[in-house]
Amino acid sequence: MQRTRYKPVLLDYILLVLIGGGIVYFYWQLENELQYEWSWSTIPQFLVKNTKGNWEPNFLLEGLFTTIRLSIWATLLASVVGILMGLARVSQSHFWRMVSRTYVEIVRNMPPIVLIFISYFFLSAQLTHFLALDSAVQNMPEWLHSIVSVLFSKPSQFTQFITGVITLGLYEGAYITEIVRGGINSVQRGQWEASASLGFNRFDQLRLVVLPQALKVIVPPLAGQFISTIKDSAILSVISIQELTFQGLELMASTYLVFEIWTTITLMYLMLTLGCSLLSRWVERALEWKN
Repeated sequence: MQRTRYKPVLLDYILLVLIGGGIVYFYWQLENELQYEWSWSTIPQFLVKNTKGNWEPNFLLEGLFTTIRLSIWATLLASVVGILMGLARVSQSHFWRMVSRTYVEIVRNMPPIVLIFISYFFLSAQLTHFLALDSAVQNMPEWLHSIVSVLFSKPSQFTQFITGVITLGLYEGAYITEIVRGGINSVQRGQWEASASLGFNRFDQLRLVVLPQALKVIVPPLAGQFISTIKDSAILSVISIQELTFQGLELMASTYLVFEIWTTITLMYLMLTLGCSLLSRWVERALEWKN
């Protein structure tokens, strides 16, 4: 199917002028009414630092990398949970349908910050004590410390990071559950009946007939959910995970460069989410049905 290219109309140009005018007015108000002194020259030192001749990521870039790692691991966990709960939602077993629906309704109707505190102060505390994570991380050899730092976070932040991944994964998993359920239900009933007439059991019906067709419906929203995970990860700053928003709050409190820091953080989030958005559009076009 050939896409028609969008042509801007007069309203688009009017909106662009209004947005540009609003930005200019805001900048003028800060400089003239509030006498705000801009200091953009200090921002680069918060991105990278020079340590003994080697350039290394500093606060903001470290926070960005932590946000990316959080989002990737949380999305992987959410995908596993969402697929399992999504299959349970269309199961023939009334028990599993009730379990998955209860999970979805509880998580989707609970404020994410409440879920974070429950996970951090109850689930994480018990899990950490039961698995002895703190002592295990401290007693790891140096080479394993390096691997953990690259794949997850600093060893001192490992417990908080795992808590954040679990919390964010469970939260996003509820939405992926509905995506999977909707994708499976989008397959025509005749496909189930035809595969049943060929002697396929329920598992083979899903694996060989239904899921390959449902993937074309499921994958594009999954890409959008990854973008949502990136944005939702900012709320994990309340449990001191050193992701991008937390690092911005710390810098703002110590430097008072409110607008410079938050503008930089906004652009970093925008760069990350726009890149994922372009990738999701490419995936969506690749999975389109061809006439």
